Amino acid sequence: MADQQLTARGEATRQRIIDVATREFAEHGIAGARIERVVAAARTNKAQLYAYFGNKDGLFDAIFLGSLERIVNVVPIDATDLADWAVRLYDEYLDRPDLIRLATWNRLERRPAGHLVADRIDQEKLRAIADAQEAGLVRAGDPFDVMAVVIAMSMAWSPVSNVYAATADEDPEVHERRRDFLRDTVRRATAP
Repeated sequence: MADQQLTARGEATRQRIIDVATREFAEHGIAGARIERVVAAARTNKAQLYAYFGNKDGLFDAIFLGSLERIVNVVPIDATDLADWAVRLYDEYLDRPDLIRLATWNRLERRPAGHLVADRIDQEKLRAIADAQEAGLVRAGDPFDVMAVVIAMSMAWSPVSNVYAATADEDPEVHERRRDFLRDTVRRATAP
């Protein structure tokens, strides 16, 4: 019983660190994030943080890779309806703007060129797009390029947009108008 309580408390501390550090990295980037702020807000200490994550880079990696997993699981691809997938991505960016900011910091501070995460290219998504292409549902071309364009279109109003960053607080009619426009645009861009 005592071991279970220690394990539960340890997991709660680890989760507090992740929650606080996610906000810290999303706001300040990798270089600007401060471990001192994280441990203070998470009500823990550096030794505990380093025991869980090794160092600041290990902490960022755990959070960043977790954010990628969340997007994959929360917004799974449907290659037979890429327009709907784009809209669901748009909604996820509204719901969790911190996740797209983490990806952007990773791009800016770690991987300015090439794949965002070189060893984690989602082969399942590419296979799904290739299958949809073979079935005549999606235009011909490199499945990776099709996926990249759909993701880019879904990010048009994301927190890292160069034009306009939308928020969940905006009028629901505005979001519905954007969803309709995005759905139509993706449908036309990926049609065979």
